[in-house]
Amino acid sequence: MIAIIDYDAGNLKSVAKALHYLGGEAVITRDIPTILRADHVILPGVGSFGVAMDQLKKYGLDQAIYEVVAKKTPFLGICLGLQLLFEGSEESEGIEGLGILHGRIVKIPAKDGLKIPHIGWNSLSLQNDGRLFADVPPESYVYFVHSYYLKAQDADIVKAVTEYGTRIHASVEQNHVFACQFHPEKSSSVGLMMLKNFMKVQKGV
Repeated sequence: MIAIIDYDAGNLKSVAKALHYLGGEAVITRDIPTILRADHVILPGVGSFGVAMDQLKKYGLDQAIYEVVAKKTPFLGICLGLQLLFEGSEESEGIEGLGILHGRIVKIPAKDGLKIPHIGWNSLSLQNDGRLFADVPPESYVYFVHSYYLKAQDADIVKAVTEYGTRIHASVEQNHVFACQFHPEKSSSVGLMMLKNFMKVQKGV
């Protein structure tokens, strides 16, 4: 069973629909026992970093996420879900993130001709043999919606990058924690392949 964490941050049903299409048993939930017994856990989300952290704490989901990670349950953050895994964001100064991964979430720099938020398709440059990208063709296009981006502290965890006025760390992997700034559930057959690869990751292996 795949638990999709519901903390009122949206973008849940499209993730569930993609997983069901792939044959997965996906449940949208904020019930902590359900999350803790799941085989895989996904944290999607759109919106404000600070509001999202408040919601996770309100429902006790921050502590559930720490327990999921400690148990080596495969965990995937999507879009805002990626950003929340890090220490903090320029979007919400003074608000601490989950701090599971190390790096900074910063605003995409303004440049002539560059629209922010970044909405649309960008190609990925793959590196460091990310398990999400097994059999994914190089320079595949995926769908982004964001105004802030990740600069990871450890280059080794970065599995895909893209360019949008600056170099964006688009996907990371550390042990059983995976995250994508883009939306695999909205990225056509390539995104579905990534979700399928995530579903193949086994707990504790």
